[in-house]
Parts: sequence; structure tokens; C-alpha cells
Amino acid sequence: MNAALARAMDKNTALVDAALGELLAPTSDLPESLRKAMRYSLFAGGKRLRPTLVLAAAECCGLPPRKALKAAAALEMIHTYSLIHDDLPAMDDDDLRRGKPTNHKVFGEALAILAGDGLLTKAFEAAASNAADLKLDGKATAELIRLIAFGAGGEGMVGGQVADLAAEGMAKRPNRAASARILEAVHRRKTGALIVAGLDAGAVLARTSAAKRGALRAFGERIGLAFQIADDVLDVVGDKKKMGKQGSDRDNDKLTYASLYGVDGARRRARAAVRAAHAHLKPFGARAAVLHELADYIISRDK
Repeated sequence: MNAALARAMDKNTALVDAALGELLAPTSDLPESLRKAMRYSLFAGGKRLRPTLVLAAAECCGLPPRKALKAAAALEMIHTYSLIHDDLPAMDDDDLRRGKPTNHKVFGEALAILAGDGLLTKAFEAAASNAADLKLDGKATAELIRLIAFGAGGEGMVGGQVADLAAEGMAKRPNRAASARILEAVHRRKTGALIVAGLDAGAVLARTSAAKRGALRAFGERIGLAFQIADDVLDVVGDKKKMGKQGSDRDNDKLTYASLYGVDGARRRARAAVRAAHAHLKPFGARAAVLHELADYIISRDK
């Protein structure tokens, strides 16, 4: 990560963390045990990539990033809920996340499930509040909620998770073309859909044109693919201690870009996706500097 991007990420992380802290402040109606479980995973570390994409997209379209903070926090809450549920014994059955015990290991399975539920629903409250703060009209507010719900739901991230579970054991499937189609369909939804939703949310909050929304969505589709490929490669060659995890996709016989194309072939595909992503940012000129840098960082990161 270059110095300029590191500074931008640090600034955005501080802003998003402050917004998340306000959204999850103690209240008389929020059980403290639930609040602790929600905060545990929200503040367990992480790159804050998805909220940074919301803020950067808003800035690209002329809206000061601070005015998109609640929507940025909403995307992080949705992402965190998905990780809590992913780690459960019925899903990936992981003991560690970012080097710390997973939520259900600390709070028990029931409270972990409810913490995820709480984060998901709080996210929509935050996004709607952001729309109200900016005095978006009813149509734009409905579109904001719709696109986030679509990216997170059965046709987006959740559907991708279901497809990912169904693809376990397909790593050795002899029909490579069929495997490639399955893999792309899985990760276009599981990883890419929420990334696209974050960029689109920033654009809607900024009241930008349909053409610019389309460009940001196309950018998101390409970096979503690159992000997943990079994850698959890191699962093979990365330092598990640095990544804060145990086990691997190979242990679970998962279909991944690395298992299908090999590490070098997967890396080539990631680089091609990032080149395509850069091209979609031309309409934004210098305002897209952070997004350009994020695209390059996604395939150069080591955790």
C-alpha cells in the first residue's frame, strides 16, 4: 500500500469507526450483552474496504465523504454480520477471525447469530438515516435501500454464500469450463455484490447521473472479482498468522480461482480485472485517485 492510500485508509477508518461507535452507543433498549457481541466483531480489526468504497464513490461524484458516513458504516455492519455467520459451526466452523476467537467462541452460538441479525438490521436504519440527513427524496431513498438489500440478499451476498456451500467438493471437477462458470457466479454474488452496492450507494447519496452510477458499478464488478482472486491466492501462499486464520480452502476442498487456474493463472486474471477496473474510472478524472489506488492495492495486499 502506498503512502497516500495508507493515509486515506487511516483517515477513513477513523471516521467510520467513530460513526460505528455512535450508531452502537449504549441505549436503554439495546441489551448490553448484544451490544458487546456486535461491537466485538465490528471492532476486531479489518481494512474497512467497503466503507472506504462508499466514501470514495461519493467523493468521485462531488459529495464530501463525511456526508456518506452512515451509509459507509451500514456496509461495514452488513459485511461484519456475514463474517459472524460464516464462522458458525453450521457454515465454515472457524475458531479464529483476524487472529481473535470468532464471535460464537466468545459469546456462544445463539448470541453470535443474534449479533449478526442486529448488525444487518441496524445497517438499514443507518442507511435510511443518511438519506434523511441529506434530504433525499422518497424515490432516491427507496433506491438506496433497495440496492443495499439486493447486494446483501438472496440474489447477492447470501445467494453467493449458498452457491459457495454447494460448490464444496468441486475443486477436482473434470469440466473446467463448467467449474469456471460456477466459480464466477458464486463470487459475483458472494464477494462482488456488496462491493458494487457500496459504490452504488455513494453515487446515489451524491445524486449523480445514471451514466456515472453505471461506471462505478462496472468498476465494482471488476475489483470484486480481483479481490476474490487475491483472497484465493493468499489462502495458498499467504502467512496464516498474518491473516489471522486457521485452515484453508484446500482443506475444505473448495472450488477457488487458485485451485482451478493455479496461483500464477489466478494472478494473471486478477491483474486483468484490475486493468479493466481502471478503465471504468475515466469519467471521474482526478477525483477517482483513491479508487485507482484501491484497485491496485487489492491484488498486492498480503492479508
